[in-house]
Amino acid sequence: MPRAEGAATAAERAHARIRDAILRGDHEPGTMLSENTLAADLEMSRTPVRAALTRLQDEGWVRIYPQRGAQVQGLSPQEIRESAQLRLALESAGVFHSDEAGRRALSDRLEANMIEQEQALRSGDFGAFAETAIRFHSAFVDLARNSAMTTTYARLRDRQRFSLTHHRGTITADPDQVLAAHRAVLDAAVAGDWLEFVRLLDDHQRDSYGTGL
Repeated sequence: MPRAEGAATAAERAHARIRDAILRGDHEPGTMLSENTLAADLEMSRTPVRAALTRLQDEGWVRIYPQRGAQVQGLSPQEIRESAQLRLALESAGVFHSDEAGRRALSDRLEANMIEQEQALRSGDFGAFAETAIRFHSAFVDLARNSAMTTTYARLRDRQRFSLTHHRGTITADPDQVLAAHRAVLDAAVAGDWLEFVRLLDDHQRDSYGTGL
């Protein structure tokens, strides 16, 4: 039993490490990953790496080719657009179903988040910016106090991180525009102006991810 538990733990570690490398852009779509190379890099045997790759294939992040390795898969423009549209729906619903007390608390909480976003962008730490931006957007969903909505949104986190990473150039090219867009959607949410929030967030997604294409 201890050996089985240890193998499961190693497979989970391998899965997390490989998945995070894909989401960070360290392994670009189309890259072939070798079990042997991954096992050496992760300092573990091939067995947990193989289990991790199988799980990643089930999640759509790699495609395994026997005797060749695992090819990294990305998100198509349609998948990015559909994911962004679902996030838009959930965030907008969160604002729509919010109350004044929740919006006041949101304002206080996200002021610190906005500072973190700016510091990350100015310092060139895109990974920190991505994580902070994800927390920023998920806060709008939390306004509804709806566990089903929150759980659904959390399932989009990996897709959201991938989308951010692979549109890094667009985002970092004009950090002032990104920060201004976040400030505008936050102000609309705090004001309870649901329709303006939807409009601004849709514009922001189109500018950041090209979802209107």
